Amino acid sequence: MKIEKIWLTDDAVWVRRDDGAVASESFSDYPRLRLASSEQRACFIVDDFGVRWPELDEDLLFEEFFRHKPKTDIRELFMSHPELNASAVARRMGISQSLFAQYISGTKKPSEKRLEEIFSTIRAIGFELMSLRIDSSLRSE
Repeated sequence: MKIEKIWLTDDAVWVRRDDGAVASESFSDYPRLRLASSEQRACFIVDDFGVRWPELDEDLLFEEFFRHKPKTDIRELFMSHPELNASAVARRMGISQSLFAQYISGTKKPSEKRLEEIFSTIRAIGFELMSLRIDSSLRSE
């Protein structure tokens, strides 16, 4: 697949293949892109595989533009909670960030055991955050 044109609108990134097929990815489906400013969205780089926003730590693969994306629990979790960093969760679990991205996109389906590990890791992060105690001397008055 050869991409001949990439452009942004107010709510999506669009690509056109050399065969004329056109597809888009909505910013609303990607929390970091949804919350980014127009200037941040405009700062992307392109390689043979996709579009990357280094400042936002977001990547969109060209092949994903043209693939049906199934609704999965893990995708819905990350889409509804932009504060979760998928790369950081993958690192914490000791799995490839690329594989984790495929789980989120629905390209690959995690086993039931792996899915429970993912949710368990996210719950553990939440528990750690809830357990934080802020020293009163650090609070601003």
